Amino acid sequence: MLLVRDVFRLKYGQARPALALFKESKDLMKQLGMSMPMRVLTDVTGPAYTLVLETTHPDLAAFEAQGKKIMGNDQWHAWYQKFTPLVESGYREIFTIADQN
Repeated sequence: MLLVRDVFRLKYGQARPALALFKESKDLMKQLGMSMPMRVLTDVTGPAYTLVLETTHPDLAAFEAQGKKIMGNDQWHAWYQKFTPLVESGYREIFTIADQN
């Protein structure tokens, strides 16, 4: 099982609008087959205006297939066009879940 963390460094003051967009996207993401539960995290310490999207996937093939389906969707593209102006930079981390209680 994989844990994927998409980490976004938001532009100053854009945490609330970005969080609102993610809340708005929940139904669309479910409809497109996004891994659920999908967790959206915001910073408490460390670099300010950080938003993290966490999802889990059975393996890399499932992660890739889901990405192709989502990124090929016109509704997702419309949502993404609203989100990207809020972002300064970002990166992705992929971990193997070695143990879970």
